Amino acid sequence: MRTPPPRTVRGLVPLVLAVALVGSTASPAAAGPPGRPAPPPAPTFTDATVHDPSVVVADDEIWAFGSHLQVAKTDDLLHWEQVAAGVTPDNPIFEDVTAELAEALEWAQTDTLWAADVIQLGDGRFYMYYNACKGDSPRSAMGVAVADSVDGPYEDLGIFLRSGMWDQPSEDGEIYDARIHPNVVDPDTFVDAEGRLWMVYGSYSGGIFILEMDPATGFPLPGQGYGTHLLGGNHSRIEAPNIMFDEDTGYYYMFLSFGGLDANGGYNMRVVRSKNPDGPYVDAEGNDMSQVRSDPSLPLFDDASIAPYGVKVMGNHIFQREVGDPGTGLGTGYVSPGHNSTYTDPETGKQFLVFHSRFPGQGETHNVRVHELAMNARGWPVVAPYRYAGEPPATKGHKHHPETISRSDVVGDYALIDHGKAISADVTRAVDVRLEPLGRISGDRTGWWLQTGRDRVHMLVDGVLYDGALLRQWQPDRQEWVVTFSVQSRAGVSLWGSAVAPMSAKDAVAAVVADLDLGDTSAVVADLALPTTGTHGTTITWASSDPAVVSPTGEVTRPEHGAGDATVTLTATVRNERRTATTRFTLTVLERAAGGLVGAWSFEGDLAEASGALPAGTVTGPRVDAAGGTVSYVEGVEGQAVQLDGASGVRLPDGLISGPTYTVSLWVRPDVVTGFTTTFFGARDPESWVSVVPQGPDGSTMVWSGTAWYDASTGGTIPAGEWSHLTLTVDGGDVAVYVDGAQRFTGTGFPNVFTTATGTFALGVNWWDTPFAGAVDELTVHGSALTAEEVAALAAR
Repeated sequence: MRTPPPRTVRGLVPLVLAVALVGSTASPAAAGPPGRPAPPPAPTFTDATVHDPSVVVADDEIWAFGSHLQVAKTDDLLHWEQVAAGVTPDNPIFEDVTAELAEALEWAQTDTLWAADVIQLGDGRFYMYYNACKGDSPRSAMGVAVADSVDGPYEDLGIFLRSGMWDQPSEDGEIYDARIHPNVVDPDTFVDAEGRLWMVYGSYSGGIFILEMDPATGFPLPGQGYGTHLLGGNHSRIEAPNIMFDEDTGYYYMFLSFGGLDANGGYNMRVVRSKNPDGPYVDAEGNDMSQVRSDPSLPLFDDASIAPYGVKVMGNHIFQREVGDPGTGLGTGYVSPGHNSTYTDPETGKQFLVFHSRFPGQGETHNVRVHELAMNARGWPVVAPYRYAGEPPATKGHKHHPETISRSDVVGDYALIDHGKAISADVTRAVDVRLEPLGRISGDRTGWWLQTGRDRVHMLVDGVLYDGALLRQWQPDRQEWVVTFSVQSRAGVSLWGSAVAPMSAKDAVAAVVADLDLGDTSAVVADLALPTTGTHGTTITWASSDPAVVSPTGEVTRPEHGAGDATVTLTATVRNERRTATTRFTLTVLERAAGGLVGAWSFEGDLAEASGALPAGTVTGPRVDAAGGTVSYVEGVEGQAVQLDGASGVRLPDGLISGPTYTVSLWVRPDVVTGFTTTFFGARDPESWVSVVPQGPDGSTMVWSGTAWYDASTGGTIPAGEWSHLTLTVDGGDVAVYVDGAQRFTGTGFPNVFTTATGTFALGVNWWDTPFAGAVDELTVHGSALTAEEVAALAAR
């Protein structure tokens, strides 16, 4: 918890623990009946990107500082303004951060910073605790910089902790051992109830540590070494500590992130507590967290030995949208939410969890999210299921006490999320339950519920006791305020519930029929995802007019090349109780493409395709769909090659590849090797793509595919200024990557990206990353997976 100046943040209002009528289906933005006031407008949001956000209050605004020196601010926790991003000389937070913090960057052998933490100390100045880490080892440096204003410019005061000094004495005077010594990253600095200044920090490696700090200088008090060990060790995947003091309970709550931060890492937030800032900390079962660390007999970064510990407040989940439900898309949920900070409104005392999260179906895209916290009867924080949306409107009968929740408001159908205790990349889906009028819980989970007070609830679910809060929150798919609950067991498991609007069987069938959509069926080239369930327990069964081409479960067998396209009718039968309806879809399934050469570009002074059967390429700007740009032609491997200037690309014909079998081969000569820059790029859409990159996330040349996040790494990096031959072959999930004719990667389970005949293809550019600077020559695309011998022949030119 930061120590903000004694003023109220402009426009910030608490999320009142109140409940709206479950049965309401009117849009809040719609006008009310004549003679009644119109409902309040729907909340709006403005997102910002700050990985690992840490908040501080200044000038009536809440600022979030994070990794990569990303900074954003808000005055209402709904609308964020991006202020800065990137460890570059033009980042406005420093005069020149690359020069100012050169010592830390050099020690950590990196060009970026990790999670920053800013606090205002007694002298009125703002102290930024920065850290740089190599990433693939705990070679890190932590220091502090100071500014008179929260937005800088910050001036470096120096490094005070280092880690990763292999075979050398560490800050504790002992030879550095990453199993017991910390990785000096992820600082969180706070003032305790007695006015003492502390910094908790750590990640993986030796665990989480705490240091007492000097409030006059901002540096650690002398003689502490790395400080006091609180938990973790032996490379436990536990990081990002944040400590919040609660005056009502008298506890210090330490929030932590378990697992890995990427979309497949299973990041999840947990909390433990202590009566003292420096521990010992325990979880809800009373486990001493100082004893929690990975089992040395298990593989590195083992999660099994740490998963049972800590109170898990949030993990991967989705309140999925079924066919026929309100809204669009997949539903509402998070993937790998974590690295949180906390904020307490100085006027109301309301507490909030501020964190970053990825999202179902959106790969590594991440944004800041804010959820309200509430304390349950046992003094443990529970987290509201949906993002903070401001104060809900007062309900009829509770105008003066909107936090009051009547029992009749709570009764109804709910989608229930069980966060469990696992550390897993799996995204937990909601199940259906009903809170009955007489206190029973029925549906996929069973038990009893009891409301206590105006906004509190106890539950017995499948024989386990839970305790927590009732809230009214904005449901983004329904676009209305709904009843929610957040409860927690004594084992540290959290359940969330979100009210579901009632619907008759007749209306459910009609809603599913109206919403059922298979997308573009005029050029089918891959298996179809045929939905089998819909809203409120509706079922969908399928029949095919030609099962040999399209089966009732969506498997597609394309006609052989030369046989012509096939026309198939799929019939969906929709049922709910005794109500039934049917709807039909006509599909055109394209014949298989020829297995030979699809297209070839030699770049002999132009972007023409060699056979003339395909359109020529077109020049783009710095993004695949951006206008402008220029290319030139230079000496190539054979004849000429196209030269890309780092601000331009080449758009290739749409639909160049369709289906799960293909080969891409090209020569590349990078002028400079930059991370994530693509040479050849192909995509179904911005969420599903294949990219041939000279330097991927692990630093090596690879074929990278999202959002399945398949890394086909070659284990080495092609050189700048020299020609290298790269080949990708895909055969129905089997993938191989070749460098200069030698196979450097082989694997299975490669995603089937090109399930459309209208995919996007380009050289040197995509929708996001730094464009390629260098030459490309002799690009060929094949409709089959070439053999190793055929690839070697292409590379022997």
